[in-house]
Amino acid sequence: MTDNEQQNGPSEDQPVEKTAKQLEKEAKKAAKLEKLKAKLDKQSTAPTVQKDKLEKKAKETKESAVYTGNTAPGDKKDIAGSMPDAYSPKYVEAAWYAWWEKQGFFKPEYGRKSVLDPNPKGKFVMVIPPPNVTGTLHLGHALTNAVEDALTRWNRMSGRTTLLNPGCDHAGIATQVVVEKKIWREEKKTRHELGREEFIKRVWHWKNEKGDRIYEQLRSLGSSYDWSRARFTMDPSMCRAVNEAFIRLHEAGDIYRANRLVNWSCALKSAISEIEVDKLELKGRTMLALPGYDQKVEFGVLVHFAYKAENSDDEIIVATTRIETMLGDVAVAVHPKDLRYKHMIGKNLVHPILKRKLPVIADEYVDMEFGTGAVKITPAHDPNDFEIGKRHKLPFITILDDEGKMLDNCGPFAGMKRFDVRRAIIKTLEQQKLYRETKEHAMIVPQCSRSKDIIEPMLKPQWYIRCDKMAADAIKAVKTGELKIIPDVHEKIWYRWMENIRDWCISRQLWWGHRIPAYKVTLPEEREEEEPSIGVSKSAPRRRRTRSGRKKSARIRCRARASISRGTFSEDELWVSAHTEDEALVKAAAKFNITKEEITLNRDEDVLDTWFSSGLFTFSIFGWPDNTEDLQAFYPGTLLETGHDILFFWVARMVFFGQRLMGKLPFKEVYLHPMVRDAHGRKMSKSLGNVIDPVDVVRGVTLEELHAQLLDSNLDPREFEKAKAGQKQDYPNGIPECGTDALRFALCAMTQGRDLNLDILRVQGYRFFCNKLWNATKFAFMYFPKDTTYEVHPPSLPADLCSMDRWMLSRVALAVEKINTSFQNYDFPAATTHCYNLWLYDLCDVYLEYLKPVFAQGSDAQKEAARRTLYTALEYGLKLLSPFMPFITEELYQRLPKRDTSCPSICVASYPQESDAPWRSEPLESDVETVLKMIHLIRSTRSEYNLANKQKTLVHLVISQELEVEKLKDLFRSVQSLANSELSDEEPPIGCSILTVSDKIEVHLVLKGLIDPQKEIAKLDKKKESLTQTINKLQQAMAAEDYTTKVPDEVQKTNTEKLTQSLGEMERLLKAVETLKLM
Repeated sequence: MTDNEQQNGPSEDQPVEKTAKQLEKEAKKAAKLEKLKAKLDKQSTAPTVQKDKLEKKAKETKESAVYTGNTAPGDKKDIAGSMPDAYSPKYVEAAWYAWWEKQGFFKPEYGRKSVLDPNPKGKFVMVIPPPNVTGTLHLGHALTNAVEDALTRWNRMSGRTTLLNPGCDHAGIATQVVVEKKIWREEKKTRHELGREEFIKRVWHWKNEKGDRIYEQLRSLGSSYDWSRARFTMDPSMCRAVNEAFIRLHEAGDIYRANRLVNWSCALKSAISEIEVDKLELKGRTMLALPGYDQKVEFGVLVHFAYKAENSDDEIIVATTRIETMLGDVAVAVHPKDLRYKHMIGKNLVHPILKRKLPVIADEYVDMEFGTGAVKITPAHDPNDFEIGKRHKLPFITILDDEGKMLDNCGPFAGMKRFDVRRAIIKTLEQQKLYRETKEHAMIVPQCSRSKDIIEPMLKPQWYIRCDKMAADAIKAVKTGELKIIPDVHEKIWYRWMENIRDWCISRQLWWGHRIPAYKVTLPEEREEEEPSIGVSKSAPRRRRTRSGRKKSARIRCRARASISRGTFSEDELWVSAHTEDEALVKAAAKFNITKEEITLNRDEDVLDTWFSSGLFTFSIFGWPDNTEDLQAFYPGTLLETGHDILFFWVARMVFFGQRLMGKLPFKEVYLHPMVRDAHGRKMSKSLGNVIDPVDVVRGVTLEELHAQLLDSNLDPREFEKAKAGQKQDYPNGIPECGTDALRFALCAMTQGRDLNLDILRVQGYRFFCNKLWNATKFAFMYFPKDTTYEVHPPSLPADLCSMDRWMLSRVALAVEKINTSFQNYDFPAATTHCYNLWLYDLCDVYLEYLKPVFAQGSDAQKEAARRTLYTALEYGLKLLSPFMPFITEELYQRLPKRDTSCPSICVASYPQESDAPWRSEPLESDVETVLKMIHLIRSTRSEYNLANKQKTLVHLVISQELEVEKLKDLFRSVQSLANSELSDEEPPIGCSILTVSDKIEVHLVLKGLIDPQKEIAKLDKKKESLTQTINKLQQAMAAEDYTTKVPDEVQKTNTEKLTQSLGEMERLLKAVETLKLM
């Protein structure tokens, strides 16, 4: 059945989707599909009782069927029985994945002898952005997998050698924090009390539990990974690759050690990366609850205080948001052109607490207009001050230990926690009459995303990677088109980040992760007096003999060389990197030209940043540094698909390492999908209660079960009630069972822009679409006699094929063209919409309805042609949809009456190409669209007069002779059942309802005898009164003098639209009244 503008509805360039509400309505209408079956059963002398039984059964079992077949895991699903009466995700999704996996459909070797065999259709290789092994997956992961698997399945079905490689990331900080919290909650022990070895054992045990859960989720989402190639970033082969990469880069000088400012988390006692720092925007004074503090701490204020000049009454007032850092101040900076302070430049101020002398220095960095125009300088605890400190060769004084407590150099505040000092130091300044004022101040506070502690810039010796050369190569790759970033809006961001890149700090003060394969070399102390080394005197010649004239022993010469080494090697150079300690000894002995026995080695306690190992993922998973078959076959890959939030933290690092270590880019294209947010546009957060497990959307979950999940999480108990309230607001009735296919389809359909606001109701809408798909296919199967088989139409169609069959095939051809193009362009909303339109509007709303009278009274030839066309639409429609909805399409594909049964699964079936379906006929589609507009107008008019379906209406078409009159009439006759009408060739009588299709076509609908004109006129008169009031009210409001200035633009727009709509309705109403008066 059709609703005309929708049925042919969307144009090919601007497709339209039905809403969740419309889909629900469609699901309810699905029961009507059983009516024809009942008629056919009756024609086959089936008793009427059977009809009642079938209808009753359908009502009882709707959406609740469960697969009960005796199928062993990995065996093919038994589909010998009849189809359930309604779509049930539990039934449809059962058994298929294990069979796919066991059959090897997801392996690149499937259908070929070796992965190195050339494939004329090419290859498609993509690696998973390895999810963190910190728990379960969320809807952001589901989006990633929906998009990646749709692309992979499309490429596999298109005949390419295809690999989607799974894996999991050890997630250093995140995992360590979760396990530490768990141990403290259960045992009240810290990791230090357990010891490093025992703690690592506990993490591995936890990983083995959680890692399995993540892989189960990925399987439940239908993702077609080659599980035989799954890799965990802490697997032995991966550890070897990580060590090899570090060693190569260290020995080449790309990795070095330096003492610089890092993002320090006092709660974690580790440096953390930028991606683990949340930027907390404060508009003014804000009290924050922080770990380790009983009272909230004040932020969002500027504290003003004075530094007195040495031997003078002069003072300089400075302002700071971190008053506690004044204990590390070493200078005050002013602008060299600031006349207020020109006389102070070069003089000293006196620290009021530590009595340290603070020089007043001139630096153009200072903004004369901001604050007092004077800036306190704390080089060891502020990034900007660090640079000023280097320029002016100031001392770098660290005032905090790793836990955030003041060091002994902080006078009376030594041993106090930093934010306790914040309160106490103001009191001290007040006592000394140096405190001036505190003002509210908007600011951004860096907060650790893991611990919620405030990040402290700290001076720490760390390992760094030089990024300038690698960044230049990465810029060049994008500018030359060698690497394509999609959407290209991200290219500017790529350039900006690369051009302003700093060296990357890669060391972390953790226990869980890849321990840095670097060893500090301690050289032997000089044990006897030796002649001066090169480092002591460049002019003294080096003696080869002792003072007695005898030749020196090798041992003494070695000690002499060691002494030389100590004098010439910097602290950074006293490190060697190696896979093992024995290898490190050999390297150190060679580097310093001494024996192994004279060397003491200490391995670095730190681990590498997680992004270091992730950056190697595209080639480490294939066995690098060995030149394996997999590495030859699958590096470089084809595409990297991920969220735009990790463009630099992961994508850039993979590009760096690929170009530097492999000499090739790791992939040709990068597709960046939007970030998943909730229906209100909020970021997913456990504290808001909006972090959803995709499996809960697939299977459904009650509100109580959602609450219970919060108890099992690491959520702060103080945020538990807030999260519960958030869940109750968004999911008062829990989350309905939507199924994997609906979730995947919804996510892909919404993949555009920077953010994806996921409304579960929309997912449920696609669940109704699945039901429509199921019922339509089940209904279509009734047209195929038992034990008959079919094949799709060839590219060349039979000459006698009727117009509506040709139209259906033309719509299939359009879908084939548009969906393939959309996949090529990563336009997932367009691809899903064309799938949706083909099934819902073209096949269900039009073609299946058109077929009812064909199979009821058509000739055998017409029926046979219709069956083949229907089969073609079904097979191609299922294949086109399969990358998005793998389960329901496999279930239905297996039930198709296929003549060619050589293809075991839709997973490996050939994807329809334009060459398979060159059936597009735009003129025919235009004619059918015109006819469907007629149908829509008739249906709308019948609806206005509340005509029942059994009341047929007579139709007269008045068509200009400029058009192909008979052709349009023939087309109308073929689909007139969609409007419960019948076309008459006679002249239209007086009193018809005249419906204007265009300036060349009118539909005259005979209503006489079907309605009571007087009653209808009375109804319309009442409606006219209401409309008149609405129009008058709107016109009066819009006529006001201040309407355009005082009324918001949105309201004006709404009023204008409402007025236009009301006037149009009034015009139609008056015409209807005039028509009724003629009856």
